[in-house]
Amino acid sequence: MKRLFDLILAVLAALVLGLPLVLVALLVKLTSKGPVLYWSERVGRNNSIFRMPKFRSMRVGTPAVATHLLADPAAHLTPIGSFLRKSSLDELPQLWSILKGDMSFVGPRPALFNQEDLIALRSQYGVQELMPGLTGWAQINGRDELPISEKVKLDAEYLRRRSLGFDLRILWRTLMKIVARDGVSH
Repeated sequence: MKRLFDLILAVLAALVLGLPLVLVALLVKLTSKGPVLYWSERVGRNNSIFRMPKFRSMRVGTPAVATHLLADPAAHLTPIGSFLRKSSLDELPQLWSILKGDMSFVGPRPALFNQEDLIALRSQYGVQELMPGLTGWAQINGRDELPISEKVKLDAEYLRRRSLGFDLRILWRTLMKIVARDGVSH
């Protein structure tokens, strides 16, 4: 049921967001050197590695680490990178990952391949069995401001409470946070 929901919603979103996707791609290409998409190696279901696309908001050559680990993240942003992140438009290409079956709309955000502490703690709580999501319970309850242990507790809570109704609640709250720009990375 969840996979069918993801497929239908992803196709509808791709149709509705087709023009914005093209416009953002053009903006990325016109404002910085390098590819339009950044393909990030992420940890998926059962700790398998997959490649997740995002509109490139960082300059080519930026280290592949969580943004908060960079000494000066703003120095690595492209001219429109801050806007892409604040608006969450950089996340739109992940519709591809949902269509492909590497991600779901709702689940724990996929860890970077080198976030061993997060991966290990999620495995300890059984969270690795979940499909990673475009958004999740931890995302709407603190996002990047949360320490890893709190993120994993929220991921484990999602594991216990998961249902279509809970997913719809998370999607709605995600939309409200994006509109309000609450907790969105800079």
